[in-house]
Amino acid sequence: MANLLVRGIDESLVQRLREQAAAHGRSAEAEHREILAQALRTTKRRTFAEVLAGMPNVGEDADFERVDEPVGGARVFD
Repeated sequence: MANLLVRGIDESLVQRLREQAAAHGRSAEAEHREILAQALRTTKRRTFAEVLAGMPNVGEDADFERVDEPVGGARVFD
């Protein structure tokens, strides 16, 4: 396993790390590892197909049909 040395940390941050570690019942080093792991953990990106498959099945196809406005109808995007 690799080692990581962080220099130039404000003493108040170090003290807060120690306090947080004590509150969680672990060493400052273990708390530091957990903070780094949480900060750098990434969520798995879903594919477009997965996003579509996760959409709820609501409405009927007719609810989403395009309605063509007659010529001279209301202009929405002007």
